[in-house]
Amino acid sequence: MRSRTYGQFCGLAHALELVGERWALLIVRDLVLGPKRFTDLHRGLRRIPTNILSARLKELEAAGVIRRRLLPRPAAGVAYELTEYGQELEDVVLRLGLWGAKSLRDPLPVDIVTTDSLILALRATFQPEAARELRAGFELRVGEIVVHARVEHGALEAGEGPLAEPDLVIETGPAIRALLCGELSPGDAVESGSVHVAGDPDLLTRFVELFRIPPAPFAAPA
Repeated sequence: MRSRTYGQFCGLAHALELVGERWALLIVRDLVLGPKRFTDLHRGLRRIPTNILSARLKELEAAGVIRRRLLPRPAAGVAYELTEYGQELEDVVLRLGLWGAKSLRDPLPVDIVTTDSLILALRATFQPEAARELRAGFELRVGEIVVHARVEHGALEAGEGPLAEPDLVIETGPAIRALLCGELSPGDAVESGSVHVAGDPDLLTRFVELFRIPPAPFAAPA
């Protein structure tokens, strides 16, 4: 790890030496939600060659960011997880993700959404002050991916899969970005067919208030 150095005695420079290589922070992102096998990580990062994934895992392990552990039965094999030092990156990952989302544009045909990235996007965009008086369950479907968000008096629990009795089911695609950025109103989203809802339709407006991407202070590049 120290062979790639910026030559600066600086915490930020050292942090980039540890997690600044391509794919490294995305590996950390996916491990924020819990331990994963090599195959799980590769499934969520489809474009990373397996040899590069192996190299990044070794580098992150050597840096004390992740560690390997044996999974208990009935699950077998080795999984990777964040160390206590690595877990300190969670807030960094969420804040950096929100910062990037401000200038995110519509996806390219090759771009994908993953379950982990969508769950963390909910956590990154959540506005607890807007949820102080609310108790509601949301189910979000983006293509084949289904995640849920349970909001209770300013607290959020987000995870994979559907809810047993959601107050609102939201089915959408790339329009989710425009909706959360305020470029597309809830009414227009439903009327245009870019967003479909089942349940209490008024909760779509609350959902947009709860999970919001602040506007960029400039015109984002196309």
